[in-house]
Formats: sequence, C-alpha cells, structure tokens
Amino acid sequence: MSQRLDPYAAAPNLARKYTAFAVALADSGIEPGLRDLVNMRASQLNGCAFCVDMHVKEATIHQERPLRLHHIAIWRESNLFTPRERAALAWTEELTQLGRHGVSDAVYDEAREQFADEELSALTFCVMAINGWNRISIAFRAEPGSKDALYGLGGAGLA
Repeated sequence: MSQRLDPYAAAPNLARKYTAFAVALADSGIEPGLRDLVNMRASQLNGCAFCVDMHVKEATIHQERPLRLHHIAIWRESNLFTPRERAALAWTEELTQLGRHGVSDAVYDEAREQFADEELSALTFCVMAINGWNRISIAFRAEPGSKDALYGLGGAGLA
C-alpha cells in the first residue's frame, strides 16, 4: 500500500498544534519508558504499523530491553512488567478499546493504586495522544520507517 495524502502538509496549523500537545507530554510526569510501553500497546491494538515501527525504535533508543518489547503483546502472561506498568497497560487497553460501559471499576481501581491524580490524568492524555496518531497514520497509510530520519530514529540500529 502506498501512502495517501500528507495530512501534515494539508493541515499544517492543526498538525503543529497536535504535535505541540504530544511534545508537552514529555513533561507530563509519566516516565519515558512507560510512555513507550503505552505507545506500543495502543499501536498494536489499533494495528498501526507506522507507529509500532516508530515506537519500537524509540524504546530501543531509550534502552528498553528487546524481550520486554516482544512481551508487550502478552503483558498479562509475562512477569517482566512492574505493577505500575501493568496498571498502565490495562488502562491503555481499556481506553483504546472502549466498551459500551467505559472503563471497568477493576481497571480504574488498579490504576488509582499505582498513579496519583495528576499522573493518571497525564497517562490518560498520553493514551489519547497515541490513539490520535494511530488514526492519522492508519487513515493516510503512513509507511513504516518513512520518517525515521526526520524523527532521529536511525540511532536505534534497527533499519
């Protein structure tokens, strides 16, 4: 499949503002490694090849262990994730695949045990952001790896 139109060129003002929102998440209080896990899991669930590719490279640059990257898809059965990471992954799944009744009390309670009010709010914005990026990339068929140079992902050594 080839990429469709470039939404960033077609709507540059909106693209700049959404990018600024995403960049602001770096100061959200959610640690980069946890954001990497959240971005990976949401992208897997949404089937966003561009974002899975990009976030594997980012996580690698951030020194994430390869085995943990492979285990994100099976995090419930894996013993490689902390209780905080597990709560974030469950929260990510619930928000990414919202059911008719929203977020379950069990997942909310687990998240509240691991995250302070500000952190849980920030985590929610992180999930919201990656779901938006996934939708943009899927809608316009962004090609995996096509923005590696622009995003500085060559350092991952995964080309």
